[in-house]
Amino acid sequence: MASGNFTEGKILAPLLKFALPVMLALLLQSLYGAVDLMIVGHFASSADVSAVSTGAQIMMTVTSVLAGLSMGTTIVIGQLLGKNENEQAGKAVGASIVYFAGIALLMSALMVPGGSFLAGLMNAPEEAFSRTVSYIRICSSGLIFITAYNLLGALFRGLGNSKIPLMTVAIAAVINIVLDLVFVRVFGMGASGAALATVISQGCSVLLSLVLIRSAEMPFLFHRDMIRFDMGITKQITGFGFPIALADFLVGISFLIILAIVNSLGLMASAGMGVAEKVCGFIMLVPSAFGQSMASFVAQNYGARKMDRAKTALRMGIGVSLAFGIIMGYISFFHGDLLCGIFSNDAEVIAQGWEYLKAYAIDCLLTSFFFCYTGYFNGCGYTKFVMAQSMIGAFGVRIPVSWLMSKVKPVSLFKVGMATPASSLVQTVLCIVYMHTIAKKKEQEMSAS
Repeated sequence: MASGNFTEGKILAPLLKFALPVMLALLLQSLYGAVDLMIVGHFASSADVSAVSTGAQIMMTVTSVLAGLSMGTTIVIGQLLGKNENEQAGKAVGASIVYFAGIALLMSALMVPGGSFLAGLMNAPEEAFSRTVSYIRICSSGLIFITAYNLLGALFRGLGNSKIPLMTVAIAAVINIVLDLVFVRVFGMGASGAALATVISQGCSVLLSLVLIRSAEMPFLFHRDMIRFDMGITKQITGFGFPIALADFLVGISFLIILAIVNSLGLMASAGMGVAEKVCGFIMLVPSAFGQSMASFVAQNYGARKMDRAKTALRMGIGVSLAFGIIMGYISFFHGDLLCGIFSNDAEVIAQGWEYLKAYAIDCLLTSFFFCYTGYFNGCGYTKFVMAQSMIGAFGVRIPVSWLMSKVKPVSLFKVGMATPASSLVQTVLCIVYMHTIAKKKEQEMSAS
């Protein structure tokens, strides 16, 4: 389980080799919520489907914030290894553990008692309100596991090792499926059972990760004494990670607002969007994987001042992502009913989900560019720009367009969903402009120094 060095040799093969486990890990991670919804959709009520849909979207927003913060660890470790500052990289690991443990405890303390407030904020349908609250509270109690999982994944991606996170999440996904069937189908616990299965399986994932760390080959020494607060390293991690986390939070908030808008349209629309969002988690796997992989690949080459390799990786990532995007876009637009049918057997829910999914079919093409550019800028440490363009996309485009479309008669989830590709288009244009102006200037200054 050796770490990967991305600063020498070929580019496409190592990038693909690294991205594939990342994609598979994302696939399995998506199964957490997807299996919850699929089993609840077949063995519980539409109210439970709505509860899982709303609750999972809230938890996804929280998870994206944690993943964004942990990206700071990926960038710091990657750049330190690129500079051959291995001892400092070990200290960064220890400081990250202390930092993220505090964040996890704080978030749990806020969200467990705040479940009812969050469900009300999301306009959870009356029939599903109590079940939504239960889902949020159970999942929030397991935030320490969610945080630890994201931190461990960030650590190994910074080392160029994407296999260990894949192994742990694969086993956890199997546990989650088994527990979902037990709690939802056998014991009839509905949304609460799905949440409980998710928390237990994530706990197993973390425990397995800790066991595998002992057998992993590290490019630096690490011991328990390094697990301590370090102001300098914490500032570095926060400096890189906070803009990404804030950007992901704002994106999550924009989708929560869209969900609140859709929830106001009724139970069937709410359940339909929930089903479509789960499908979207799968059709976006390839660009999402390349976005994460790009950050790790570019971080090491940025530290080694080999930007030509980083740019070549960007072009290759876009090419591969676009090829898959075309295929997934076609399937989503013309056969979205089959995809939505995997998660529900209610004809109206499937029809509503397909309408929303048609808008995402267009987004499949745009995210092939947008996600890879974002990964490139994260790897370079240009995270403030990533935050800025996310804010523009979320609050300048996605929310206003979704609100306006919800007022256009007749209302359809396709019209509301068009806010997402509209936002991706604007953000892609911003990335291209930044790449050929400010980023280019920064790289020229780095080469001259």
